[in-house]
Amino acid sequence: MSDTTQTSDCAAIGATTEEHEMLEAFVGTFAAKVSMWMGPGDPMVSTGVMNNTMELGGRFLHQSYIGDATDGPFPEFEGRGYWGYNTTTKKWEGFWIDTATTAMQTEQGDVDASGTTWTMIGPEQVHPASGEMMRKKSIIRLRDRDHHAMEMSFITADGEQKVMEIHYTRQG
Repeated sequence: MSDTTQTSDCAAIGATTEEHEMLEAFVGTFAAKVSMWMGPGDPMVSTGVMNNTMELGGRFLHQSYIGDATDGPFPEFEGRGYWGYNTTTKKWEGFWIDTATTAMQTEQGDVDASGTTWTMIGPEQVHPASGEMMRKKSIIRLRDRDHHAMEMSFITADGEQKVMEIHYTRQG
C-alpha cells in the first residue's frame, strides 16, 4: 500500500459524517428530571443540569452533568460522558463515568430509520446490587431540538428491568 493510499484511508476514518451532525440536536444546556428505581415501588426523583458540547472538530458530544443537591443516595452527583459515531464499525458508541460508582461504562448501538431513537447495549458487567452478571441497555429518544429522554434498563438472566428514566428540556 502506498503512502498516499494510507494517508487517504486515515483521513477517511477521521472525517465527520452526517451521523456526527445528528449529535448537534443534543448540544446545549438541558434541565433534567431523573426517575430512578432502586427496587419495587415508586421511583426516587431528582433533578440536575446537563451541558452538552461538541468536541474534537465535531466528532464527539461531550456530556457534563451536575445534579441538584439532594438527600437521596447520591448527593452532589456529577457525571461525564462522550457519545459519538465510529465510522469504522458504523456503530454509535458511548462512554460514561460518575460519582455514584467507580465503573467506566461503555455502550454501542444503532439508531432507528427515523434517526430519532438510539438503542445502546453495554458489555457484560457486574450488577451493582446483586453481583450477578448483566448488561446495561439505554434507549435515547430525540423528541425535538428542545426535548430528549433516556431510559436505562439492566438485562439479567431473570429478564430486563427498567432502572432509570431521564427527561431533558432545553434551558434558555
